[in-house]
Amino acid sequence: MSKTKGTVTIVHTSFVSVDDLTALFNELGPEFQVRHIVDDSLLPEVLANGGVTSEVVSRICAYYKAAQEAGSDLVFNQCSSVGEAADIAARMIRTPVIKVDKKMAMVACETGQRIAVAATLKTTLGPTCRLLESTAQEMNKKLIIEPILIEGAFDELISGNRSKHNEMVVNAIRGALDHVDAVVCAQGSMVAIVPELGETKVPVLTSPRMGVAYAVEELRKIMHQNN
Repeated sequence: MSKTKGTVTIVHTSFVSVDDLTALFNELGPEFQVRHIVDDSLLPEVLANGGVTSEVVSRICAYYKAAQEAGSDLVFNQCSSVGEAADIAARMIRTPVIKVDKKMAMVACETGQRIAVAATLKTTLGPTCRLLESTAQEMNKKLIIEPILIEGAFDELISGNRSKHNEMVVNAIRGALDHVDAVVCAQGSMVAIVPELGETKVPVLTSPRMGVAYAVEELRKIMHQNN
């Protein structure tokens, strides 16, 4: 008997975006079942080591295999800091994998040549810049990438001073708007600062909605082929 309801499994490195991503999938792809695998030890390990470790890669691969074995039709990678571990895991399973920031990277490459990448963590800045570079190669585009590390903002966020964090991120992004074609927000949590930015002369791109919309589009193709 053919399946009539597709399933997406989201692999998270923290509990922060579980509710928001569930809501986005329910809004944009209400016909799909959403499951979650959360390991909140992953991000602290990445931060402590300045990037993904072999142990992080091993656990990510295990979670992706588990998602496939549980019957998922698509795996969704939530965290940009482990995006390159997700690439490795994706090659080990048959189930399609979509990263939350892939569509954002594609849109950035279509928008212009000079792209600023804003991040509050080095561990996210590097992988996002490399994702843009690889996406540009796939799309035969040339990019000039301007990395912007907003030092101290993440510390403000985890200490509970969200308003100071938002102010620092907004100011850094505004400082780039005059000389770039688009700004890429490297962390999904930065979507919270968009209302404070207001109207901008160039696009400021955030990943969650774009990433989920892209995943839903791919899931619908998969389910159409399977049914």
